[in-house]
Amino acid sequence: MTQSLGDEAALAILGVHDTIVRDALSALGGREVKHTGDGIMASFVSVASAVRCAIQIQRELEKHAQANPGRALKVRVGAAAGEPVEQHNDLFGSTVQLAARLCAHAQPEQILVSNAIAELCLGKGLLFEDVGEVSLKGFNSPVRAQAAAWKQ
Repeated sequence: MTQSLGDEAALAILGVHDTIVRDALSALGGREVKHTGDGIMASFVSVASAVRCAIQIQRELEKHAQANPGRALKVRVGAAAGEPVEQHNDLFGSTVQLAARLCAHAQPEQILVSNAIAELCLGKGLLFEDVGEVSLKGFNSPVRAQAAAWKQ
């Protein structure tokens, strides 16, 4: 983005991203762990809240794109459930790595979650599409992934 738009315009768009993500985190009980430069790592106590937050982010970014066609933002979201290791207010471990790899594997505008997330959301009114097993860097076996539906 910085190459095509320039530093200042790219930073302005990143600001829009950060505001939308942080507003969704605040509304749905998420905790910002850290800013990664081009994204935000967050954690949730509730799996369903994490998925609802990702859905809200995608919907708000879509509204932004419709209002600003030349400044559209298309993000990928990855989520995994588990017990990460916490150290110095940062999170580490297999759960974090799985979420990061799912995010990297996702298509723009896609919310890709581990199968465990979809199972834990049973009865919560959230819809998922099975995308099958995906091979992810650092994982010996393929991981079953689900795409959370967010378009109305």
